[in-house]
Amino acid sequence: MNWDLTSYFPVFDGPEMRTFRDQLHADIDQLNELAGGRGMRGGDTVAEWEDLLLRCEELSRGLSHLDSYLSCLTAADTANEGYKREEAAFALTEAAADKITVELKRGLRDASEDSWEALLARPALDGCQHFLRRLRQEAQQTMEPTNERLNADLSVDGIYAWGRLYQTVAGKLEFEMQFPDAEPERLPMSQRRSLMGNPDRRVRRAAFEGGNRAWAGVEDTAAAALNAIAGTRLTLNRHREIGDFLDVALFQAAISHASLEAMFAAIFDSVELPRRILTVKARALNQDGISWYDLEAPLPLPEETPVNWEGAKQMVCDGFGRAYPKLAEFTQSVFERKWVDWEPRSSKQSGGFCTGSLLSNESRIFMTYNETIGDVRTLAHEAGHAFHSFVLKGTRPYARGYPMTLAESASTFGEMILTDGLLSDESTLSTVDKLRLLDMETAHAAIYLMDIPVRFEFEKAFHEERQSGEVAVSRMKQLMSQTQQRVFGDLLEAGGEDPYFWASKLHFYITSVTFYNFPYTFGFLLSRGLYALYKQQGGEEFLHRYEEFLRSPGSATAEEVARQTLGCDLESDRFWKDAIETLREPVEQLEQAYSRGSDLPN
Repeated sequence: MNWDLTSYFPVFDGPEMRTFRDQLHADIDQLNELAGGRGMRGGDTVAEWEDLLLRCEELSRGLSHLDSYLSCLTAADTANEGYKREEAAFALTEAAADKITVELKRGLRDASEDSWEALLARPALDGCQHFLRRLRQEAQQTMEPTNERLNADLSVDGIYAWGRLYQTVAGKLEFEMQFPDAEPERLPMSQRRSLMGNPDRRVRRAAFEGGNRAWAGVEDTAAAALNAIAGTRLTLNRHREIGDFLDVALFQAAISHASLEAMFAAIFDSVELPRRILTVKARALNQDGISWYDLEAPLPLPEETPVNWEGAKQMVCDGFGRAYPKLAEFTQSVFERKWVDWEPRSSKQSGGFCTGSLLSNESRIFMTYNETIGDVRTLAHEAGHAFHSFVLKGTRPYARGYPMTLAESASTFGEMILTDGLLSDESTLSTVDKLRLLDMETAHAAIYLMDIPVRFEFEKAFHEERQSGEVAVSRMKQLMSQTQQRVFGDLLEAGGEDPYFWASKLHFYITSVTFYNFPYTFGFLLSRGLYALYKQQGGEEFLHRYEEFLRSPGSATAEEVARQTLGCDLESDRFWKDAIETLREPVEQLEQAYSRGSDLPN
């Protein structure tokens, strides 16, 4: 591993880790005993509940610390059985902690109004009001405590186990890669995405086809996992009397139906703009259309010089520094403190993420760096997440539970800061360099505005059918292909669909959050809207308001945070259309640079 995890524990399963784990178990047992059957009906019970809530808040620090540590280890080495055993054991710990939450919800649901208002007014709970209101709101749609406790136990060997199974299968999966004019190679699936961004279409197609052959070999396992995860959620919704499966996703995202509908209405009303991005790509590639494996293909510029890891770090810091020096300074400290695991390795989980500990107030970035400009952008994306946590440092845990919709805003804002900073360097960037960055910016927009809407539309259709029973592998492939055809239209070549995208995309199998995908588009467009304000209002004044925005998501809904800190109305499709419109200029620049048969830029 490249990162330094010793600030979590000096060594895995050493005395420090075992002592920490044992204390967590003791604290959970004690809090379960204290919370069990406790009501809140005025008088001294309010003070008792304040103490209980404060102790639970402190417990959350320890849980996040161990959870973050184990997620780092298992992602970096999916083949390590010791890590997997400890992660499975931690699932039991989380289940026991979930039982405390069951009791908290029961007590808050049944609390008298006088007791509830008195609790909210307690000085020691200042800053927790939004968290407590959400907890009480969620409590209104819970099963009886006995059933909720049973669900917490069963989830360890149920929904969470299905998610772990998928991660294990995906982490070990290899595919046969047929490079042009070379012998086939067996490669880990974690390297497939980078290959599907290769300039050579033969390489992209080979990675796509070889990868899908591998996924076909485990399709029944993947389908069983996806059916089980969705089926569990739908069953719980029925017993909790939740009518619409999207209600849970919206609650987790801290947004309203109106905001989600406004965003997707704006996307589909403006779909011609992202389709123009892909039209430019097809013409530049001398193709009539695109296939799924072309989505992340670079424009046919002169061969890209690989960017080594040291160069990538410098590029990110330089790009940030020209536009946002505070972000650059923080990112440099991330590198100096060895918070990133970056090198390609077998048995390494695919994808990238940023995790952190509420106890140590540190972050860690996980990614597989393959020396491309896209990987540099991923690094900037994850650094944006880490910076968000840095801005929140010192904020109490109950006020740090920000939803993905706002979390992804910080990361995609970081991507735009990088691009803007690099493009502003007139002295070192050639025309080709600028076009490569422009391609990167617009290509990601096409992903956010077309690929991710495909995921959302597929998930909706899948959940609707899953309500009537398990969905067969053949139907999953059909649903995915039909959704891609509908969103991409005539741009998608005949046979260019990816029928196995439901199997290969890890995001569908994340068990902690339902409908994990749409928050990425929400955050992307929110960031573009914020960045437009940044360009209009000037740097320092806006960046101060932006950091207020980053500090606020644990204190209100996404709509309230955006309105209070930045004056944005997220329930209006006008905001989203304006955000999409910021792409028109870079798209037009691409159209001017490329036409069918034109010479490549120098």
